[in-house]
Amino acid sequence: MLRTLTIRDFVIVDTIELEFSNGFTVFTGETGAGKSILIDALQLALGGRGDASMVREGALKADISAEFALTPAASSWLDQNEFSAEEGGALLRRVIDNAGRSKAYINGSAATAGQLRELGELLVDIHGQHAHQSLLKGDAQRALLDNQVAVRDPDAAEQVREVATTYKSWKALARQREEYETNAKNVLLERERLEWQVGELDKLAVKPGEWAEVTNEHSRLSHAASLIEGAQEALNALSEAEQPILSQLSSLNQKLAKLADVDAGLQAVLDCMEPARIQLQEAVYALNNYVDKIELDPERLSQVDARLDAIHGTARKFRVTPEELPDEHATLKAKLQQLADASDVDGLKRQEDKARGVYMEAARKLSATRTAMAQRLSSQVSEAMQELSMSGGRFEVALNPCEPASYGLEQVEFMVAGHAGVVARPLAKVASGGELARISLAIAVITAHATTVPTLIFDEVDTGIGGGVAEVVGSLLKRLGQSRQVLCVTHLPQVASQANQHFQVAKGTTEYGKTVSRIDVLDNKARVEEVARMLGGIEITETTRKHARELLAS
Repeated sequence: MLRTLTIRDFVIVDTIELEFSNGFTVFTGETGAGKSILIDALQLALGGRGDASMVREGALKADISAEFALTPAASSWLDQNEFSAEEGGALLRRVIDNAGRSKAYINGSAATAGQLRELGELLVDIHGQHAHQSLLKGDAQRALLDNQVAVRDPDAAEQVREVATTYKSWKALARQREEYETNAKNVLLERERLEWQVGELDKLAVKPGEWAEVTNEHSRLSHAASLIEGAQEALNALSEAEQPILSQLSSLNQKLAKLADVDAGLQAVLDCMEPARIQLQEAVYALNNYVDKIELDPERLSQVDARLDAIHGTARKFRVTPEELPDEHATLKAKLQQLADASDVDGLKRQEDKARGVYMEAARKLSATRTAMAQRLSSQVSEAMQELSMSGGRFEVALNPCEPASYGLEQVEFMVAGHAGVVARPLAKVASGGELARISLAIAVITAHATTVPTLIFDEVDTGIGGGVAEVVGSLLKRLGQSRQVLCVTHLPQVASQANQHFQVAKGTTEYGKTVSRIDVLDNKARVEEVARMLGGIEITETTRKHARELLAS
């Protein structure tokens, strides 16, 4: 649940700090006092869009913080995204400066607006004041039904995604086939070009790393004479001359060994020279082996020259470096294979048919799931309509077959019969403003029961409702508040009177002439005055106060 909301320098709000409790809470006040600004601020803290216009005039930045008690789902999200949990809570913060730059934080750590939204969806569900207007749109009706499917059965949510994914795969293959049939000549020319290129590289058969090996071998063969001469000269100096270095060093070591017997101080010198003699002996062995192996081989040099020219020439032709030829070969072969597959019209049709079959199976499963949920939702909303003074009214969720689409095999359409004995017709055509508001509210309350989100916010969803229906609406929201935290912005005294907690929003003027919004928690006496104002308008009389007390007592 929402514990606290702190707002600083947001639109016409200077500084507001609110603490919330469980149950049903209402916000009331004159039109334009800033009630919905609170919801806008909270939405910003939950990752909504923000810009510089939200910063209070003359302020450097707007700063909104919302603290929530954690649910298991939210705790799991924090762990998965490596955000620490503070005292069993989550602090979401959003800062926007007067240049429009935005920063987001979760429990003091920097976050993205997207992460705020993800976490916020697990904590709060907001029903806006224009929600009933969206009910007139087919996409919104389908989304609402699918959301109910997902809430009641998380596995069913995967069905919606699977339908969209399989549809995309099917249509991609269909486009590929259509493109081939349209551009068959161009595809054939491209295939011939690739076949020639791959054939050239097949004949050359350059292996990864071969260029470096051939280059090294060529360098060795082309300098063979110099290498042999240099190695032999070093060998002569070390071991084959009249006075070879190795012999001289051995003789010196023998003399020093004798002298070291006389003076142990020379032992350190001897210890240094003996390893040098051993290393020189190893060098002689290595030079002998090298001289035995290296030889002048003009024929091999000619072969390596030819290989270098072939590789280099092919690389220039394909406009790559010699080292890149093996990768270029693999890339062109892959393109040729793809084109060969794409050139197989019958094969493409088989793949397309298979993908269509996978889609149809997924779509039919989703249709069955939607049918069950449509019946359930129809029954529940119809029942709620009776409470909301639509006696005999009936609500139906119709699933009208349509051409296969990314969302499935049916269009979702909400149908309504305003009273008994009439045929249900599309919601957009028969519902009056008041009926639409009541049906929207019934749907909002029913869908709220299905969600696991702990905090529900209703922003003037009771617009267009009055009289006895308003009292029923208040009762519905209060009943909902027994299991959830419910926050509601309302103009109706019948709704406000049933709240467990009551905030009054009012506009005022500072000593500098700036308009600001303030919020007060109302005690029992103040609630009587506010409900009386809502009942009677500007002039509050004892009669309206009496009526207010009666509403609050009931």
